[in-house]
Amino acid sequence: MDVMEITFILNSEEITVQISPKMTLLSLLRDHLDLTGTKAGCETGDCGSCSVLIDGELVRSCTYQVRDLSGKQVTTVEGLAGPDNSPNDLQQAFINTGATQGGYCTPGMLMAAEALLAQNLSPTRDEIRTALEKNLCRCTGYLQIIEAIEVTAEFRSKGGN
Repeated sequence: MDVMEITFILNSEEITVQISPKMTLLSLLRDHLDLTGTKAGCETGDCGSCSVLIDGELVRSCTYQVRDLSGKQVTTVEGLAGPDNSPNDLQQAFINTGATQGGYCTPGMLMAAEALLAQNLSPTRDEIRTALEKNLCRCTGYLQIIEAIEVTAEFRSKGGN
């Protein structure tokens, strides 16, 4: 079996792994690094539950090959939490608005929202919907998710973090 050494930044910490270059990032995160916040949904890149940020861009980890990871910066849903593992402002807004519902889509929604808010602290509802359109919520909690993102955008635009 081919094995390669890959060094990258994961949730602000540099790590080195020896892994098959054919492995997906989702498998690396869940099966080898025990970061199970990133969910395995459709495993074809269609549902968004496996979304992570790579160098600030929203990426489906179920289709991303680890061979392309060297030198990249990866942020998972676990990386959003504060140093004491408390929820960040967006995660807290999801809790406060009831946007978590079933919870399976939540990590992907959070990552999509973080990607949006990193680019736009004053998104319209249409812009939020567009940012979320590739993430599926089976509980139909879209309104609460949109509200949570609006609350966070307002908080961050006033200097909160």
